[in-house]
Amino acid sequence: MEKSAPKLRRGWTTGACATAATRAALLRLWAGAFPERVAIRLPRGEWGEFAVAHRAAGEGWAEAGIVKDAGDDPDVTHGALIRARVAPGGEGVRFVAGEGVGVVTRPGLPVKVGEAAVNPVPRAMMGEVVAELAAMHGRAPDVEITLSVPGGEALAAKTWNPRLGIRGGLSILGTTGIVRPFSCAAWIASIHRGVDVARASGLGHVAGTTGAMSEAAVQALYGLPDHAMLDMGDFVGGLVKYLRRHPVERLTIGGGLAKLAKLAQGAVDLHSRRSRVDFAQLSRWLGDAEVAGMNTVLQVYEKHGERLSAMVAQKALLRLREMLSGAPVAVDVVAVDRAGRIVARAR
Repeated sequence: MEKSAPKLRRGWTTGACATAATRAALLRLWAGAFPERVAIRLPRGEWGEFAVAHRAAGEGWAEAGIVKDAGDDPDVTHGALIRARVAPGGEGVRFVAGEGVGVVTRPGLPVKVGEAAVNPVPRAMMGEVVAELAAMHGRAPDVEITLSVPGGEALAAKTWNPRLGIRGGLSILGTTGIVRPFSCAAWIASIHRGVDVARASGLGHVAGTTGAMSEAAVQALYGLPDHAMLDMGDFVGGLVKYLRRHPVERLTIGGGLAKLAKLAQGAVDLHSRRSRVDFAQLSRWLGDAEVAGMNTVLQVYEKHGERLSAMVAQKALLRLREMLSGAPVAVDVVAVDRAGRIVARAR
């Protein structure tokens, strides 16, 4: 009997960890003692409980930290210490980027240029904690929250932040407070933010690529800046759907022949676990019965070479035009081989 796959463990977003740290720090500042554990209400009504891993306090301030547990998701911030330092100040709640937390330097993100890279939902979560505890302890809800992540600047180099114009560190993110393992939602959300930044920067040409090889080839071909390069990965459908509603003048899709063959055959998610190349259909397109029994697109390419690459690029282009549904976006396709050489273009 085949064993079912083990259930993957959920984790917490950086926004949830920052909110828990803020609550713990405020309890020290206003109630006089740090808790061992702290519970927060998440945006969808669930509760999360966190162990307080870091405590520090001084005259007029307190700081607490939560170690981020991303569950079974391969998140670069798993194990990072998310710290919040609170102090009275200003009017309302003000967010400051401390060590390892980025600052927004380009328009197009949901946070204004010059502000700490703390997204709207985490801001609201922390604001609610401030309001609740201020009312409970008879304090004014006027608090400066400095968020920091030791080592965050190095971690941010592994994320989209540099391309999105977030400098100096990580973003404090999350819309539900919960990280769901291997969810495509976070990746697609990053693609959307990449489009937003490109549009706000006045870029007329963006490129979505399936990997590092195709990205390097397309960027060199067109001389595109880094923030025009969208880390599309397998999510061509998520990118094109967003561009239908938020168009740019020109879109280039770049990828290897196997990924583009799946796109040409109608797939919108190009991951190997979620779509397959239909070799019978390739056989019909090429008029070669032998292709139906082949196992890889590389085998087909070794036999048909330029004929296959040109056909796949052209059919992928036609599929993209269908997906764009008349949106005012000029689109082209660049196919590369495993060495990153361009083997076909369709325009």
